[in-house]
Amino acid sequence: MHQVVFRILGPLDVQVDGRPVPLSGARQRTILSMLLLSANRVVSVDALADAVWQGRPPNTFVNQIAICVSGLRKTFKAAVGQDDLIITAHPGYQLVTGEHRVDAVEFEELVGQAREAVRQRRTVEAVELLDEALGLWRGAALEGVVGERVAAEAARLGELRLGVYEEHTGLRLDLGHHRELVGELGSFIKENGLREQARAQLMLAQYRSGRRAEALETYREARRLFVDDLGIEPGPMLSKLHDAVLADESWLTAPPAAVTIDQPKPGPVAAVVAATAIPAQLPSDVAAFTGRTNELAALDRMLAERSNSSVLPVGLITGIGGVGKTALARHWAHRAAARFPDGQLFADLRGYDDSEEPLTANAVLDRFLRALGVPAEEIPADPVERADRFRSELGGRRVLVVLDNARSYEQIRWLLPGSGRHCVLVTSRHPVEGLAGDHDFLHLPLGALGQREAAELVTKVVGGERLSADPEGVRELGALCDGLPLALRIAAARLAGKPHWTVRQLVDRLKDQHRRLDELSEGSCGVRAGFRLSYRGLSADVARMYRLLGLLNLPDFSAWVGAALLDVDPLDAEDLIEQLVDAQLLEVVADRGGGHVRYRFQDLLRLFAAECAQAEETPQARADAQRRVFGALLFLAEEAHRRTYGGDFTVVHGPGPRHRLPDELVGVLMADPMAWFESERASIVGSVDQAAECGESALAWDLTMTSVTLFQNRNHLEDWRRCAERALVAVRHADDALGEAAMLHSLSTLEIVQFRWTEAGARLEPARRLFAEQGERRGVALVQRNLALYERNRGSLAAAREEGYRSLAGFRAVGDHYAEAHVLGILARIELEYGEPGNGLELTEQAIAVSLRLGSARGEAQSTVRLAEVLVSQGEGERAEEASRRALELVRATGDLRGEAHSLRCLGEALWRQARPAEAADVLQGALAAADRVTDRFLAARVRTVLACVTGLTGDRVAAAGLLAAAARQFEELGAPVWLMRVAGLDRVVRGAGALVSERLWQLLEART
Repeated sequence: MHQVVFRILGPLDVQVDGRPVPLSGARQRTILSMLLLSANRVVSVDALADAVWQGRPPNTFVNQIAICVSGLRKTFKAAVGQDDLIITAHPGYQLVTGEHRVDAVEFEELVGQAREAVRQRRTVEAVELLDEALGLWRGAALEGVVGERVAAEAARLGELRLGVYEEHTGLRLDLGHHRELVGELGSFIKENGLREQARAQLMLAQYRSGRRAEALETYREARRLFVDDLGIEPGPMLSKLHDAVLADESWLTAPPAAVTIDQPKPGPVAAVVAATAIPAQLPSDVAAFTGRTNELAALDRMLAERSNSSVLPVGLITGIGGVGKTALARHWAHRAAARFPDGQLFADLRGYDDSEEPLTANAVLDRFLRALGVPAEEIPADPVERADRFRSELGGRRVLVVLDNARSYEQIRWLLPGSGRHCVLVTSRHPVEGLAGDHDFLHLPLGALGQREAAELVTKVVGGERLSADPEGVRELGALCDGLPLALRIAAARLAGKPHWTVRQLVDRLKDQHRRLDELSEGSCGVRAGFRLSYRGLSADVARMYRLLGLLNLPDFSAWVGAALLDVDPLDAEDLIEQLVDAQLLEVVADRGGGHVRYRFQDLLRLFAAECAQAEETPQARADAQRRVFGALLFLAEEAHRRTYGGDFTVVHGPGPRHRLPDELVGVLMADPMAWFESERASIVGSVDQAAECGESALAWDLTMTSVTLFQNRNHLEDWRRCAERALVAVRHADDALGEAAMLHSLSTLEIVQFRWTEAGARLEPARRLFAEQGERRGVALVQRNLALYERNRGSLAAAREEGYRSLAGFRAVGDHYAEAHVLGILARIELEYGEPGNGLELTEQAIAVSLRLGSARGEAQSTVRLAEVLVSQGEGERAEEASRRALELVRATGDLRGEAHSLRCLGEALWRQARPAEAADVLQGALAAADRVTDRFLAARVRTVLACVTGLTGDRVAAAGLLAAAARQFEELGAPVWLMRVAGLDRVVRGAGALVSERLWQLLEART
């Protein structure tokens, strides 16, 4: 069989039986490098693409990667007669080395053997092994292979090489090779001037070679370099060595003679003592460990950056039960074990075990001291003395201490070594206060695995071939398990144990929320059991907050929700919620725009919280808690509506109970009402759904009606429809006539906004009748306003005027001034089209005056747009431009996207009327983009029509005809006969032979017949 040697410790090189294999193309070399860096492990296609294209892969990256891999397979087939060195394995590819060799793997194996030899006091053998390992290097790792990702891995290997060189040098100093090391270390320092350990080794070699003055100069040179380049003093290692050289301390003395032969093996008794004095207590590494690359890298950096510090480095891994804290700790501890040649200590402190008492520090110290070789009779009984003895036993050693499942600082404080030579890794379900103050502290809060990592974990357990047929099912499985490693392992184990199941079968079972936790249970080790341990550790108030939050159908929420839920002070609620964050039962999420911290559940934790609420709260308590939250959301929505419109205008309210929140909190939340609305949009939709489902129909329809402020202003039309249709079903089931009228009206308004005139017409008369039967005059006026718009669209201007003036009278009778201004603007447009521009101008001026009295920027903007329309129609381009720019300023200040589109359309028309077609075209292009952004198809078609006129006037009749054709298609789809007629007239003129006259085009644009 041919022997393939893959070499990456230098330029990338592949040899078969000593003969080089040619590799073609930079991409193939990058992909092969990535596969070799993870030899015998799957590398995802996404990771390969990221390496090849520097994070900006083309759309065809999957195919291009496959082509490169195919090329590599052909190369290996030609060289060794086999093309299965690289196999396809979801979600990417894997290089299987088998009997072949990878120099980087050999390097790490040799280093591991050398460190084991050091542990067993076989120093000469360790030096020989490290000689062999360092001899594998031929230059910089992967020299000549391009790409940031490969470069990062090459840098990691280079750093590992330097560290091994320093280990090798330290052992040679122990063997008395100081004289030959002086020159060698001097050359090394020239290339790696900031490595303190190597400088310290050079100083020691110089001192032991009788070159004390040179040793002191080496220190002075290092100090100049550190101070000048970095602005810091040398670390404790160099400083202490400098002091020792000045004092000629005895420990600096060289060994009696250089050792060049193996040391004698220790006798039986000495071997036993040596073995017990070097504890190796780590449990086995975790099978199928996946992901956590950032956390592993952070722990690696903690060691690398603090290697010369006298302060103890402490890493704390926190997270909910099942998130993989212990797995990460064990995996990294095994990776780092060789850095701690004097042993690794491990203790499960049982801080969250409800079947056994937590281990005390005293009990753990007893076990640790025995592991370190202290006879039982010499272990002090007094806890403080025992801790002192522990630190003394660790003096001069380098030991890793892993403390799993810690509950409190008191439980671990006595288990912390006193020197920076050691390292401590702690896992806990919540931050352990006290660790950060006195130690070099690294906190790693663990979250869920990402989509790719979740799929990779399942694949490792189940097998890639079985899962490759349904990658979407694997993705769904990961999502249903919330990326929680324990849940993923249980799900994967179920699949592995049932080879006749498909992924889809298990996914379908997990989709049932009532069964999901049952499906992910595995006796006392299931997901539910892990959550229960965290839940039982909560105080009574925090536990109640947790379980009641589980009743809400909210994707995320602010702290005020907790205040309503428990009916407590907002600051007290925030404290309780923050304790849930500390316990890793809630997550902090990015602000949605309201300027306030928001929180969310993982689905599995929410399901468990709801289970606890069902078991521990009465039905009345659950219903009251939900009602308070819905009532608080409605209370805040009404406040946001009032602040946006200048009063409680344009809405009808019902009798649903409001839950009032403190004025101070309301003032903070309402600093920007529309931003608050936007941040709570998903909560509003979820609450309407839930309120309708649990019988709170009055709250559901009122919250929907009030939230039209948000839905229409920010163009969330699908949310509007979902809420209104859901609430309509609920009010009909509750036989709530007022609610039914309100939702029919709301849906008719939505249909008009979306230009679904037939559907709008079907809802208008039933809504008016129901409002009238309930004596709801504002509701009747709202429907009449919509009827005016409906009749105008049908071309029945007389009927439109009649309904409009009835609506105006109704709004004036109930004192709804915002709606009054709005309908005045509608009537102004109708009067204009009816041939009464003077009436139109007067009505727009009235609308603006009403809006100004209200102090409503939104109302003023809408009325000003109507004024601009009237002025444009009358040919007063300059005044129309002024009005349009004022409207544009107002809508942009309030974030009214739809209003911005209308204002830009008016401005474009005003510029056209001033014979400025080029400027008009630019503005109208912006109006078209704005209309498309808010998916206002009618406005987009209207803008295209105006833009066609302007484009024709600039001489491009072909483009003008194209725009008119597109507008005609849209008007036909929307059922707008008047505008279809106008477009047809304009199209005949544009395609005709005569010259285009601006005034003639405008007349056709405003034609009624």
